[in-house]
Amino acid sequence: MTTPPGNVASPASSGSVAEIQQIRLFRIYNHYRVVVSLMLVGLLFIEPFTADTRFRWLEYYQGGVFSYLAINAFTALVMVAGFCPRERHVIVSVLLDILVLHGLLLTSSGITNGIANLVIVSVAAGNILTPTRMGTFYAALAAICSLGISAWAVLAINETADDIVRAGTLGILYFATAFVLQSISRRMIRSEALARSRARSIAELEQINRQIIQRMRTGILVLDASGSIRLANAAAEELLFGAASRNDSAHPGDRILPAPLKQGLLAWRKHPGKRIEPFQATATSPLLQANFTQLDQDQGDQTLVFIEDMSKVTQQAQQMKLASLGRLTAGIAHEIRNPLGAISHAAQLMEESPQLDEGDHQMLDIIRRHSKRVNGIIENVLDLSRRRPAEAEAVDLPHWLEQFCIDFEQTRGDGEPLAIELSPDPATPQARFDRSQIEQVLVNLCDNGLRYSKQQIGENRIQLEAGATADGERAYVDVRDFGPGIPAEHRHSVFEPFFTTDKGGTGLGLYLARELCEANQAHLSLVEDDQPGCRFRITFAHPGRMI
Repeated sequence: MTTPPGNVASPASSGSVAEIQQIRLFRIYNHYRVVVSLMLVGLLFIEPFTADTRFRWLEYYQGGVFSYLAINAFTALVMVAGFCPRERHVIVSVLLDILVLHGLLLTSSGITNGIANLVIVSVAAGNILTPTRMGTFYAALAAICSLGISAWAVLAINETADDIVRAGTLGILYFATAFVLQSISRRMIRSEALARSRARSIAELEQINRQIIQRMRTGILVLDASGSIRLANAAAEELLFGAASRNDSAHPGDRILPAPLKQGLLAWRKHPGKRIEPFQATATSPLLQANFTQLDQDQGDQTLVFIEDMSKVTQQAQQMKLASLGRLTAGIAHEIRNPLGAISHAAQLMEESPQLDEGDHQMLDIIRRHSKRVNGIIENVLDLSRRRPAEAEAVDLPHWLEQFCIDFEQTRGDGEPLAIELSPDPATPQARFDRSQIEQVLVNLCDNGLRYSKQQIGENRIQLEAGATADGERAYVDVRDFGPGIPAEHRHSVFEPFFTTDKGGTGLGLYLARELCEANQAHLSLVEDDQPGCRFRITFAHPGRMI
């Protein structure tokens, strides 16, 4: 329905709870007016008035009663049709009631008529609907009209002076009603304002708490007695299910607890004081630790679960270890490199001697390789200790991988042909990361993959794949080689510092790669499948949920 401008104000556009409350009260008051006018009209038909001396002007009284009913009925119909009165409409209605009722008093038997009591109700309603100075004006107008009718009756038709006394008493009642109701109304308004303010503060606090819980890196679950999920924040969904809900209002009960966590919940319920063992929700998820607590001690039907990423704790311990090692390395790097450089230089000079036999050359090769390895260890540890913070930016992953492959082939420079099979999915979502740091990770993974592929199949061949996770919101990159693979007993150790199966390696490459991924809120994992070689996956964080 179209609202005529200037006549109707919808509650939603009025912008004030007080105005909406005023409209509701006015509707109730108008129902009262309709009932009163119907009763007045009904009395005309129930008891016929022909030559009743109680009425001064019967025809005018009857016309006034019918007019009053018509006005009130019209107002009720307009409000049913959707009209929302403003304050000025309320004021006009109350003033009209006071004047019409006094007109009925004048045309009937005067101030002694029971209709005078209805004026008190109108004054009271006016002070409730508009608890301002206008309420005092209603009382003053009603008192003046009452006194005016009584004075006219005494002077014009020789009524007794008792009417003036009664009019004065009614005037006192009008003002008393106005003052009392204004005081009560102001107190109620202050109470409502305080209640609204507190409700708004509670709502804002609840919203802040919800945002804090959703953005926490610790997973939080609320489970009912049957183990169904009642609440889960984004971190819990990513840690347990590898995907967060697209819609924050989605019902978390659709999720099913991973089997290891469900077993841990049952074990905890049997032995509440026992700490469950760390577990993996999926093959590619990090190692997780769950802690349980009873949420409601009275009912005892809900359980609060905290999900911690154990890799964070392990990484913190390793970072402390490497930080100490980095400080030590930084302090003695100069002392190590000087003799190391002298050893390397001496080995190079000895290689130029024509008097060396094959055994001497083998010994010099050992010196050169191990000197290079020691220097690589020092460089890697120094890189860990002085790594700069990530500067994340939104990246179109397929396009960025194409450019990476071109740059990688140009800078490798060993003269051997490379076979990099790139298969990006056009529907891959954007990712946020530091280009230089993730490029360093990919260079490390690609170098390893090419080296192991060369050892196994005799050619430098790797595969790069980009796509979206199961929820379609996060991007990932896979690097697959065609090497001999990693034995099952070593799969959980490949990301530990100084662990290596290559005699010439430092054991810091994959650890450094995972550290750089974690700095960009990405996760580097070893994917187990039935394909030859190794498959490493970088899973990026949701670009809109990065902290």
